[in-house]
Amino acid sequence: MSILGIIPARYASSRFPGKPLVKIEGKSMLQRVYEQAAKSFLVNEIIIATDDARIQEHALTFGANVVLTKKEHPSGTDRCFEAYSKLEKKFDHVLNIQGDEPFLDPEQINSLAAACNSSVEIATQMIKCSNYEVLFDTGEVKIILNTNNEALYFSRNVIPFIKGKEQHEWHKHYNYYRHVGMYAYRTDILKKITSLAPSTLENAESLEQLRWLEHGFKIKCIETTFDSHCIDTPEDIEKVIKLMAK
Repeated sequence: MSILGIIPARYASSRFPGKPLVKIEGKSMLQRVYEQAAKSFLVNEIIIATDDARIQEHALTFGANVVLTKKEHPSGTDRCFEAYSKLEKKFDHVLNIQGDEPFLDPEQINSLAAACNSSVEIATQMIKCSNYEVLFDTGEVKIILNTNNEALYFSRNVIPFIKGKEQHEWHKHYNYYRHVGMYAYRTDILKKITSLAPSTLENAESLEQLRWLEHGFKIKCIETTFDSHCIDTPEDIEKVIKLMAK
């Protein structure tokens, strides 16, 4: 099973322009993500997909393979597909590795890559919700599963409702999981899902994976113990450094 890791890295960001190039303790965020991803022993190759020549030039300085893509992509998934389609070499699966997690653990990538086989269309990761604050945080996406650990639905709201119990006790009466946003796609499925128009559920929750579910694609969810620590704003840098130091 051949697996390509793609790190989407766009320059324009409303909250943090030029984010991939920001220095974190002497190295750019992009270089840190790339070096962590390269430590995965289950991914055959890593490339960076970017829309900006400045990012391309920087990535070349630390030996990364880079593919230039157009700027207009609505999601990292779409950028991954364009980058993959430009390669001569083909793979069975593509891993979409978040470009804003500089302290990503390679074992998290290995865990998702290990789930890739010919029967898995899309795979992603989840982590258990262990407290009320996280469970009711609308910034955290919750997952409803079937008995095969395939996603039935993703929501910013809390599902299911626990009848007869106080909300601050819900997590003690049901195994809630929240989404950790790295994806693996079988490459034929990646082509199909990027040709779909945005769906009603996707627009309602602003979650692209709901488009895939609405069209009948299966998303396998793999439990992980590694949480995601994204950098969305300049203020997040110090928070993540302190968190990882613990």
